[in-house]
Amino acid sequence: MNNNKNKKFRSGFVSLIGRPNVGKSTLMNCLIGEKIAITSNKPQTTRNKIRSILTTDNFQVIFIDTPGIHTPKSKLGSFMVKSAETSLNEIDIILYLIEPFEKIKDSDLKIIEKLQKVKSNIFLIINKIDTVPKEDILKVIDSYRSKYNFNEIIPISAIKNINTEELLKNIEKYLPEGPRYFPKDMITDQPERQIVSEIIREKALFLLQEEIPHGIAVEITGMKNRKDKEIVDVDATIYCERDSHKGIIIGKQGSMLKRIGSKARYDIERLLGSPINLQIWVKVKKDWRDSDFLLKNFGYDLKKL
Repeated sequence: MNNNKNKKFRSGFVSLIGRPNVGKSTLMNCLIGEKIAITSNKPQTTRNKIRSILTTDNFQVIFIDTPGIHTPKSKLGSFMVKSAETSLNEIDIILYLIEPFEKIKDSDLKIIEKLQKVKSNIFLIINKIDTVPKEDILKVIDSYRSKYNFNEIIPISAIKNINTEELLKNIEKYLPEGPRYFPKDMITDQPERQIVSEIIREKALFLLQEEIPHGIAVEITGMKNRKDKEIVDVDATIYCERDSHKGIIIGKQGSMLKRIGSKARYDIERLLGSPINLQIWVKVKKDWRDSDFLLKNFGYDLKKL
């Protein structure tokens, strides 16, 4: 009991990096115990840096989930990569996530090259270990250890919650002594509107065809409590790049839009703790991913990085 009282409080910033679709958002949600970042089996799901906060009696961690590091094909892509790379500076611990394949991909070699210039503590996190035999994981460890001297190498499965407690223990061990930066009960610094827009985008990513998702953005144009009853009115607009995409997003007699709305409603009601009335519109904004004005409008401002 006395030992705990004498224990110094620790706090710090932990960044999750890696190629697209290695499970960064799934791991962050798993560690926090709440859904903060959207997840999808399609790459480049996360576009902005998402900050979430885990506070215990002994430590506070501010997790920064970043977009996957990839070769950009548009201004939005450049924003995503720059956003990921700026998170490498002034971070206490970097969790570098990979999948359990022995052969190192070229894109991972490029990430390791960037890590050579970073002074932070770096953990290699081998995710999705539930998908391969144990002996394969040992080969992966040997393969990556020959390229970089990681502070820790921790095999996990974020989706099955395997070895995540061990990961948290190691994070605590490397955190510096420091203050509680955020209130104890706060789990994210993201505005509610942003999380709501991301939930709608997640459902669209899940339901729509392969070529459409990266061409959509979601804006919450209105969100307010009704005065006469406990219900929140949420107005959202899905923007896409082509008229043909608009038709697919709406679907026959509005069927696809209804499915997106109905899947989003459940998560939004859990987030807000209240029933919602969700109205979604679809608009075309041609080539918005290459428009500085529209990117800034949708919250992707390169100048702020």
